[in-house]
Amino acid sequence: MNRITRNLYLLAPVAALIAGLSAQAHAQVQPQYKVVSPDGKVTYTDTPPVQAGGNKVSKLGENVSAIPQASLPLELRQATQRFPVTLYVMKVCDPCDSARAFLRQRGVPFTEKLIVSREDGEALQRISGGRDTPTLTIGAQVLRGLTTDTWSSYLDSAGYPHESHLPANYQYPAATTLTEPAAPVERKAAQQPQQQPQVPTEKPAPGGIKF
Repeated sequence: MNRITRNLYLLAPVAALIAGLSAQAHAQVQPQYKVVSPDGKVTYTDTPPVQAGGNKVSKLGENVSAIPQASLPLELRQATQRFPVTLYVMKVCDPCDSARAFLRQRGVPFTEKLIVSREDGEALQRISGGRDTPTLTIGAQVLRGLTTDTWSSYLDSAGYPHESHLPANYQYPAATTLTEPAAPVERKAAQQPQQQPQVPTEKPAPGGIKF
């Protein structure tokens, strides 16, 4: 590999990140919003909906607030603000365990989302274009499937340190499901006429003693 080819290879992740940001800023695979109506019906939309009529609106893949920024060094804080990292995994998945261990060993703060239901899978499809696990997003860049060399290149380009700079007392946020389960619809039970309990008639025993 000559010097020019090698430089182009090293710059590929940077170019991809820039392209991803450009797409996000202009065309931007529109943010996906989940709307749960009061009766429990779930719909998705690309347009920010108006929160009215008791509808509950949540934005899929929103993760910035999950990282405790105050405890991070400046370099990490800047990286997580510009290119937040989210790991999408399943509960039973060896590559997902390896992906989690890789990010933690490198000291990358990330949000972990579990794919446990059909709705989670559909949401991941909307966010990443597939249902592969593990999937990693670094800002607008989507990386499906664990390839540590590729992940490392993109993390380098996003400004994440090569070695962990996390404080000793840092705790990763607990994993949560990608979508929140819809609230069950409350149904009023039919009013049943209350029956008065029958009190057994006590019969006096011989001698007038009651048992």
